[in-house]
Amino acid sequence: MSNPRIALIGAGKMGSLHARVLAQSPLADLTLVVDPSEEQGRAVSERCGAEWAPDFTDLAGVDAAVIAAATPAHYELTGRVLDLGKPVLVEKPLAASYEQSLDLVERAARADVPLMCGLLERFNPAVRTAREFVGSVWQVTGMRHSPFVSRIPTGVGTDLLIHDLDLAIGFVGSAPVHTCAEFGYFHPVSIENRAEDSADAIMRFESGSVATISASRISQRKIRQLSLLEAERLIEIDLLRRDITIYRHVDEDLAPDGGGYHQQTIIEIPTVRYGEEPLVAQFAHFVGLLDGTGDVVAERASILPAHRAVHDATVSAVN
Repeated sequence: MSNPRIALIGAGKMGSLHARVLAQSPLADLTLVVDPSEEQGRAVSERCGAEWAPDFTDLAGVDAAVIAAATPAHYELTGRVLDLGKPVLVEKPLAASYEQSLDLVERAARADVPLMCGLLERFNPAVRTAREFVGSVWQVTGMRHSPFVSRIPTGVGTDLLIHDLDLAIGFVGSAPVHTCAEFGYFHPVSIENRAEDSADAIMRFESGSVATISASRISQRKIRQLSLLEAERLIEIDLLRRDITIYRHVDEDLAPDGGGYHQQTIIEIPTVRYGEEPLVAQFAHFVGLLDGTGDVVAERASILPAHRAVHDATVSAVN
């Protein structure tokens, strides 16, 4: 079977990263780069040995598309690709609003077309490893902080918060029954655009589990941390370093001299079993949806819970 032919729609910063992965992948062939900027589009397409076009109509000669355009364009572009019956991988968020995201998922389901959202942290090697042994999770605590980047016009809800909401939902194993949040607006650009700089969200699940997630785009350093509390252990995942530490509390007692506590904690550092770059692993998963080895229905169903949680967090913060 020949490799699927891929069209990359959007040749900006994220598009350039996708272009590198697509061009180097033994699983597919990057044949077309679509971007309205000829300078930008041609630069990427020539570097990858693909054709360039400012727009697309029928995507003839293409089997599937990867959309890495700006978030406000996701809904229109993805809809056009789905209308052509082509499978599509879309950078997160799937669309600018939950209503638009829901519409795209429903359209893909009616047409029975593979649809995937690029929730990239699912493919972080540490996350993939932790999924193999994590059990019943009582509490999830996440922190995703970054310095300010002026090129991103949207707020942290759909840019940063969505990643850890998605991870928490995945580790707990169900969608939340309630989500609320508080948003902060601080940077002059953010205040002008009404785009939140910080978001602190709480999700409650039917099982009784609770997730508390903090996201900020005005930090002075980059932090990507997720903690999973079970009955007998605490699992800490550093998503930047891509490592895992497990803590098991054994015993504690007053020190004999009364000067404090003696505490015994067993610390385990499991081997992270995966070495693939997340973007490479993500694309391989998409190819699995194309060739029938992946579960297309389950993949579509996995998109909306985190998008709904962001929506509910936003509504609660406004109110």
